[in-house]
Amino acid sequence: MTQQMIFVNLAVDDLDASREFFTALGYGIDERFSDENTASVVIGDGIVAMLHTRRRYAEFTKKEIADSTRTSEVLLALSSESREKVDELVEKALAAGGSVSGETQDEGFMYGRAFDDLDGHTWEVVWMDPSALEG
Repeated sequence: MTQQMIFVNLAVDDLDASREFFTALGYGIDERFSDENTASVVIGDGIVAMLHTRRRYAEFTKKEIADSTRTSEVLLALSSESREKVDELVEKALAAGGSVSGETQDEGFMYGRAFDDLDGHTWEVVWMDPSALEG
């Protein structure tokens, strides 16, 4: 069976700033699928964030494009391999110009934090104790 991929398409106001933001988080840009209107950010195996200028994004929908600084159009959740990696990614996001979103969630077996990127899209980063999943 072929592994499916997910391409998360997001509208951004400043494509260059968004490229810099996600690069600062440690993600790569796939230049084969990027141009002056789109940046293809490789989040992981099978996960790609397609960042589009608002003009390009509007070519894919007839709906009004959400202002993600005022409304929530999606919550993006990324798994993490440890509590420390959750903190590391969120701290990188904050240092690159992102902002804290919500409260830290610490349930013992699950730990999560969230940040908003430069355009207000919310990214949750979550670690779950594998042993808790087994029981």
